[in-house]
Amino acid sequence: MSAILPSGATLYDRVRRVVPPIEWLTFLDDIEAILALKRERNAVILAHNYQTPEIFHCVADIVGDSLALARKAMSADADVIVLAGVHFMAETAKLLNPQKTVLIPDRRAGCSLADSITAEDVRQLRQRYPGVPVVTYVNTSVEVKAESDICCTSGNAKAVVESLGVPRVIMLPDEYLAKNIAAQSDVEIIAWKGHCEVHERFTPADIRQLREDHPGVTVLAHPECPPEVVTEADFSGSTAAMCDYVERQKPPRVVLMTECSMSDNVALAHPDIEFIRPCNLCPHMKRITLANIRTALEQNHHAVTIEPGIAGRARLAVERMLAI
Repeated sequence: MSAILPSGATLYDRVRRVVPPIEWLTFLDDIEAILALKRERNAVILAHNYQTPEIFHCVADIVGDSLALARKAMSADADVIVLAGVHFMAETAKLLNPQKTVLIPDRRAGCSLADSITAEDVRQLRQRYPGVPVVTYVNTSVEVKAESDICCTSGNAKAVVESLGVPRVIMLPDEYLAKNIAAQSDVEIIAWKGHCEVHERFTPADIRQLREDHPGVTVLAHPECPPEVVTEADFSGSTAAMCDYVERQKPPRVVLMTECSMSDNVALAHPDIEFIRPCNLCPHMKRITLANIRTALEQNHHAVTIEPGIAGRARLAVERMLAI
C-alpha cells in the first residue's frame, strides 16, 4: 500500500490516523515520484506547519514555523529548495540561499498580510514617523522587507522589538500581532491595519462555546488572533510555541486557534491527546499540493527570483532578526 521505509515501517504509518486508506491511494504515485525526484535533483522540501499531513509527514525534509524554516534554509545541503508554504516564505529562502534554486509550487500561494502593505506604504510611514525604526513581520513581500530595519516572526517579535532599545517602533503589517506584543512590552508600538484572513475569524464567543461543548479543553491561540481572543485563551504563541506547549504540558484535551491542518500534524505526534478542531483553512497554503510539488521538481516550476538591489537590503533585515 505504500513505500517501505528502512525501518520496515511504511510512509502510511505516519499519517494513517488522519488520512483514510482510500485517500492515501490517490497520494501514493505522487509521493513516490517526489521522493525519487528529490534524490535525482539533490532537492529538499521545506514545509510550513500549515501544510497537509501527506506533505508535512511524507515528503518534507524540514518542517516548522516561519522562523524555523528561515533558519534551516540557511544550512540546507541541497541544490534545489522547494518551499511548501506561501510566496513570502519562498522569497525568504531565496534571500538566504541566493546561489540555490528555490521553487514555489504555485505562484498564487500568497498571503492576506503580505497583500495588506506595499513598499510605498513603508516609505510614507517613515516620513510620518521620522527616526522610528520599522519592525516588519516576515509575512511580507521582499520589497517591504527591503524598506525595513529588521524582520520578526510571531515567535520572536517581542525579543526583536525590545532588542532595539528605543521607546517606540513601527510594527507591521499585522495589527493584532502588534497589539498583542504591545500588551507584553513597555515599548510603544505603532501598528498597521493588516490582518490574517484565517486568524481574524476567531472570536471570544468561539472560545466560550468550545469550553461549553468540551469541558476542560485547553485553548491555545496564535498571536495573529484578535487581542480579545488571546485574552480568552489559556496560552498564546507561535505555531512552534504551540507545539512546545502540547509537548511539555500534555493537556488531555486541546484546541489550537490557528490554521486547521496544524492540528492534524501535531495530533499525529500525540495520540493520547484529544484535539478539538475548529477548522479555519488558509486558501493560500492549500494551493500547495503533492501534484504541484511533483511538477515543480519535474519542470523547475516556479523559480523565485529577486532583484539584486532589493535582495541585499531585504537580506540584511532578515539577518538582523536571525542574529537575535
